[in-house]
Amino acid sequence: ATLADSFLADLDELSDNEADVLEEENNDVANMEEDIDGDLADIETLNYDDLDSVSKLQKSQRYIDIMQKVEDALEKGSDISNQGLVLEDDPEYQLIVECNGLSVDIENEIVIIHNFIRDKYRLKFPELESLVHHPIDYARVVKKIGNEMDLTLVDLEGLLPSAIIMVVSVTASTTSGKPLPEDVLQKTIDACDRALALDTAKKKVLDFVESRMGYIAPNLSTIVGSAVAAKLMGTAGGLSALAKMPACNVQLLGAKKKTLAGFSTATSQFRVGYIEQTEIFQTTPPALRSRACRLLASKATLAARIDSTRGDPLGNAGKTLKEEIHKKIEKWQEPPPAKQPKPLPVPDSEPKKKRGGRRLRKMKERYAITDMRKLANRMQFGVPEESSLGDGLGEGYGMLGQAGSGKLRVSIGQSKLAAKVAKKFKEKNYGSSGATSGLTSSLAFTPVQGIELTNPQAHAHQLGSGTQSTYFSETGTFSKIKRT
Repeated sequence: ATLADSFLADLDELSDNEADVLEEENNDVANMEEDIDGDLADIETLNYDDLDSVSKLQKSQRYIDIMQKVEDALEKGSDISNQGLVLEDDPEYQLIVECNGLSVDIENEIVIIHNFIRDKYRLKFPELESLVHHPIDYARVVKKIGNEMDLTLVDLEGLLPSAIIMVVSVTASTTSGKPLPEDVLQKTIDACDRALALDTAKKKVLDFVESRMGYIAPNLSTIVGSAVAAKLMGTAGGLSALAKMPACNVQLLGAKKKTLAGFSTATSQFRVGYIEQTEIFQTTPPALRSRACRLLASKATLAARIDSTRGDPLGNAGKTLKEEIHKKIEKWQEPPPAKQPKPLPVPDSEPKKKRGGRRLRKMKERYAITDMRKLANRMQFGVPEESSLGDGLGEGYGMLGQAGSGKLRVSIGQSKLAAKVAKKFKEKNYGSSGATSGLTSSLAFTPVQGIELTNPQAHAHQLGSGTQSTYFSETGTFSKIKRT
């Protein structure tokens, strides 16, 4: 087969595969349409106007059995005979685990009922759901208001804070809602009653768990208290779930969205859950509460991990952790240490090495202060000094002119450096330069005693020939002879 034939065969195979893929996609789309139709049919059969079709927890057998066991256990009290059993084999611990799971289901059920109440009551007071966020508070307010349009006739004291009550009253006077029909209002009130009943059952479950926390989680109860420990376990879904949870999430368990209604947020604690109900948190100064909350969450997580493995049934580890928390918070409140005066360093008695030598001595002689400047810098007691502008203005002369002849100028003594330079210059230029000028003389003074008459031009010619002979020898080598 040629190359063109192989290409054509590959193209045919690709076209066949594309046809198969298109057929599969069409089949998938058909199946998806069938599934969507089935789901829509199920949604249409679900009646949202009926509360029993939405909320089914209270009528379940599991809910009824657990609540009956909880009521019996609260009446009977703790069974001390089972204290020595393994934690997983203890029936009371099994009931506590079931209560923790039930409390989570009750929370979810309350949210479902809260959505049902909002959908029904939105026609009457649509702004209320943005003012009251907590489901139980919302259910209580809706049950209290009912179909009343004038909220000045409704007493909401004790249900909401005074600031929220004022905002709700002002908003209700300008609302666009209308009174609900009797049947819709009755369904809404029944939903509110069911939400309040579930909240009561949840409190009863938490009371039972709290009464057994000293045995189930002794270390955690020592740090945060039995009530807060029961709430943490109930929200997390059990002691094992709480032990697996990181400390940053334990800090947020039970946190609510704060409704401030436009008021200042300076004094409100954000991102704090059940831990803010502990005694340690409440006794901590407000400036340190955020740090204390993080510390409590971390230590509570450690205590929960100890309790989940039954590492310390007596709670000694919890007491140690609680003491650490108290010590750290006390350490944070201590004032900073006073600033100590810094003493001067001990002076060195040994002389330091300084640069010396001929070059340094020359530099010191060159820049040494003169006698004239020394007198100008010095003043005599009780004698006014002369100045350049008079009357004390300008540059002062100090003691210049006050000693000796009374003149400002001082005779400068020849320094060693100047004398040495003059001597070297004199030795170098002992003879005449040979330049012809009006002041040139044929007399030359030599170290030899007497006067010698010489011809300068002849001397220069003789000196030049002698220098050339000393620098250039017959062999061509170079030798430099210093002439003195």
